[in-house]
Amino acid sequence: MVIQAITRDRDLIYSPSDLAQRPDGTVRFGGRVLRWEPPLVWIHDAFATLGATLQAEGANVAVGSPEPAPGPGDLVTLEGRLEDDRLANARLVTVHHRLGQTPARETQRLRERGIAENLRRRSAIIATLRHFFEERAYLEVETPALVPSPGLDLHLQAFEVHDESRDQPAYLVTSPEYQMKRLLSGGLPRIFQLTHCFRQGEQGHRHNPEFTMVEWYCAFGTVSAMMTETEQLVRHLLDHHLVAAVVTSEGRPLDWAAPFERLALTVAFERFAQLPPSETLRLACNDEDRFFQLLIERVEPGLARLERPVFLYDFPAPMASLARLKPSQPEICERFELYVGDLELCNGFGELTDPVEQRQRFDTDQARRAEAGKPIYPKDERFLAALTEGMPPAAGNALGLDRLVALCLGTDDIADAQTFPAGWL
Repeated sequence: MVIQAITRDRDLIYSPSDLAQRPDGTVRFGGRVLRWEPPLVWIHDAFATLGATLQAEGANVAVGSPEPAPGPGDLVTLEGRLEDDRLANARLVTVHHRLGQTPARETQRLRERGIAENLRRRSAIIATLRHFFEERAYLEVETPALVPSPGLDLHLQAFEVHDESRDQPAYLVTSPEYQMKRLLSGGLPRIFQLTHCFRQGEQGHRHNPEFTMVEWYCAFGTVSAMMTETEQLVRHLLDHHLVAAVVTSEGRPLDWAAPFERLALTVAFERFAQLPPSETLRLACNDEDRFFQLLIERVEPGLARLERPVFLYDFPAPMASLARLKPSQPEICERFELYVGDLELCNGFGELTDPVEQRQRFDTDQARRAEAGKPIYPKDERFLAALTEGMPPAAGNALGLDRLVALCLGTDDIADAQTFPAGWL
């Protein structure tokens, strides 16, 4: 326990994990009763436990102290003198709340399941991540969560927000991509943000309808350089914050200190699904369901067996989304994903900057959504205008922060890395 030799207001109450001596040498602290067995009692918050030795005259020595004595889970304030990690000659000051028969659900989740410690580690990971980008001259930005177009990707379902003050519908962002690219067009060359994104129908141990994204863009950057920077970021965070070994799907240690492997998607299909490149491209164009079935059942399990993290890159053109096509291979787009074991962490692009081609893709996306019976979201005309104004060549990446934190914590469930996953609301 760290004791801070500082002067604070005499009436300030500390929890066991933030304990400091008062000017008169005493400490006053508050928390929940873990055990009340005079002369010893144990008080805790979500992070720490402190033992207290009550004054010899009695178990409840504060004048007018309530009866009965506090029980497990009751919120109390005590005062005494600190000796090592125990309070001597402590007295009960106040019982703030008696738990009684009320289930201690929040306390149990934060303390007994260890979520509080996970959240403290998450905060440290975010601090390290911010420092990583600041050292590379990235500017942190914040873009709106409520937008006129949430994106037109066929596989994403947005949350529509009804607002009587608006003439047009509004949506919660599925990604801040459009707004961040407008900032690139306006002259901000290196930007990043941590933002909440919202997607309907995404629920599971690695999905949540609301999640945190780390998204960043580098003007005049290449997709290869973006993969290198992503590798540096992931390795840096694992170096500083990993608490459990990362293993392959077969239980072997995963070597994240070695250079990450880079594997073209058609090569991965050839290796793990025994499909020649021409057939992979044909499926991507003509039989998307079969393409994704092979990706999920054959390719991703193959990637999970590799003993190094791997970038899957050079996706078929129909999977381009907002990525540009390779000038030398128009059947391929500049898109990559990073897998660490069986965990997909991010989705990066060499960005499309041509406003005419982007508008054509939006038209195609709207038509496909209509054919599939899905809501048809509007085009973001201000984003298209920004591309017309001139967006510089750029590379960008969107990385799931909750997944990265879960990886560092050694858990397979992102709910263990979130304050309130959907199942806890």
